[in-house]
Amino acid sequence: MPARMLRLLSLLQSRREWSGAELAHRLGVTDRSVRRDVDRLRELGYPVDATTGTAGGYRLASGRDLPPLLLDDDEAVAVAVALLTAAGGVTGIDETAVRALAKLQQVLPARLRHRVATVGDATVPIGGPAGAPVDPAVLTVLAAACRDHELVSFDHLRRDGEATWRRVEPYRLVTGYGLWYLLAYDPERADWRTFRVDRITDPRPTRARFSPRELPADSATFVRRAIGAAPYRFTATAVVQAPAEVVTARLHLPIPGKVTPVDAASCTVALRGDTIESILADVAAFGADFTLDGPPELLEQVHALGRRLLAAGPPGAPG
Repeated sequence: MPARMLRLLSLLQSRREWSGAELAHRLGVTDRSVRRDVDRLRELGYPVDATTGTAGGYRLASGRDLPPLLLDDDEAVAVAVALLTAAGGVTGIDETAVRALAKLQQVLPARLRHRVATVGDATVPIGGPAGAPVDPAVLTVLAAACRDHELVSFDHLRRDGEATWRRVEPYRLVTGYGLWYLLAYDPERADWRTFRVDRITDPRPTRARFSPRELPADSATFVRRAIGAAPYRFTATAVVQAPAEVVTARLHLPIPGKVTPVDAASCTVALRGDTIESILADVAAFGADFTLDGPPELLEQVHALGRRLLAAGPPGAPG
């Protein structure tokens, strides 16, 4: 298929409808050339509908079988990364995601298959919800640096909002508990570090190679420990009148060590966050009676939340 027709197909897939003039402008051709290319797409099996008049245009028909979907490079890598994440920790669709990823890799061009394989080889899933959205380009740069044992530099936004520049030895990408992490050794600080990938921007390979060091623990264990030991602005402890496994299932991010059984019918929950709102999200998910030990400002916000919930009931409801 000529490159211009591929570009036309990509445009038709990106928006519901295009006018002939818009397509001609995007492709740098005449309206007549657009009509010819549309006719060729139809001959290949793509159902392109055309409407006439001042509001007329072209669009791919919906609700019918289409030939294979066309993706550009970044879209293909983004889909593969999403499937990789699902395969690593979304209960119920993990096997399906593995099969879909295998099929996608078979039909990708060699250059994209290589990029996707690099990310997959460098990634360790540790369970929990799928990773938060990240830039596929950032992932592929970091994954390639992990593979090649190449020092990488990047800008990193710390938890307190301060921007820093880092130059590290990257080892693994780890996904789990709603986030992507880079596990790396920081020569300047002479210690291992984990970095949230969604806080990394402009990663740059340095062309400087390093000799791999021995990890203090396997990648998954190290990142789990780092998440559990990370300092937070607010901390509190709740005693919840529900079984530990029930409470764990209700929490958005069930980080290991967060929930500890007291007995068969109750548990304690270690609440930590950089904002009170993040702790309130966990409190609201308990779904059971609880007592809370924490800083006064947190207790005040919990009581205010309770009052708002009561006020949201229908008129005449018991308060």
